Amino acid sequence: MLEVKQISKQFGGLYANRDVSLNLKMQQIHALIGPNGAGKSTLIAQIAGELKPDSGRIEFGGRDITHDTPERRNRMGMGRMFQTTALFNELSVLDNIRIPLLRMKPPQFSIRNWFYKAVENDLNINATALGMLERLGLEHHPEQRVATLSHGEQRQLEMAMTLATFPGYLLLDEPMAGMSSAESMRMTRLIHRLKQDHAILLVEHDMRAVFDLADKISVLVEGSIIASGTPAEIRSNLAVQAAYLGED
Repeated sequence: MLEVKQISKQFGGLYANRDVSLNLKMQQIHALIGPNGAGKSTLIAQIAGELKPDSGRIEFGGRDITHDTPERRNRMGMGRMFQTTALFNELSVLDNIRIPLLRMKPPQFSIRNWFYKAVENDLNINATALGMLERLGLEHHPEQRVATLSHGEQRQLEMAMTLATFPGYLLLDEPMAGMSSAESMRMTRLIHRLKQDHAILLVEHDMRAVFDLADKISVLVEGSIIASGTPAEIRSNLAVQAAYLGED
């Protein structure tokens, strides 16, 4: 289980997060919602290891990982999908999946080996990459240049690259940002399927998707969690309605 215990983060004397606690369990989607500037992305960055909390601790599988690097957290089973798409646009879809799959290689494998055995000839990597594309609905685009994909397809590929590191826990920061309604629905279905094998912390502004997907919702306002509960409990919470849901 992933546990966040009373973490706080300040920038210039202002709290981005204040005494935030939450936990994430396997086969659970825990959604984190709140207005712009509430501190959601700052919290995700601390859980992923990109920022260090000023106080509090983060535990993963009972181990204190508060000061571990993002790379170490990833190797322990934590995957991160960012708000903005970060892909190798001039490479093919398949090449984008092959890159994170290089972690499957033994320690003696290095970039130098590419001079002797091109990675595209590695049967294990290719089979795994094609399986990932099929799982994400991109099996018809393996040789297509990434820059020519639609925005929704690029986000699907970003998800595939995250999954290619074989994480058990997924941190998804606005995976549906900029998507059309149809693309958002496809991503919603995908995230729902992923729940079977993963624990998911979801930051998302699409409230229809959040309430369709989440098992638990925490509401972050001005850096603090003001309520946590089931979707039904959050929908009927008067403080949440006044601070956030009432805006819609």
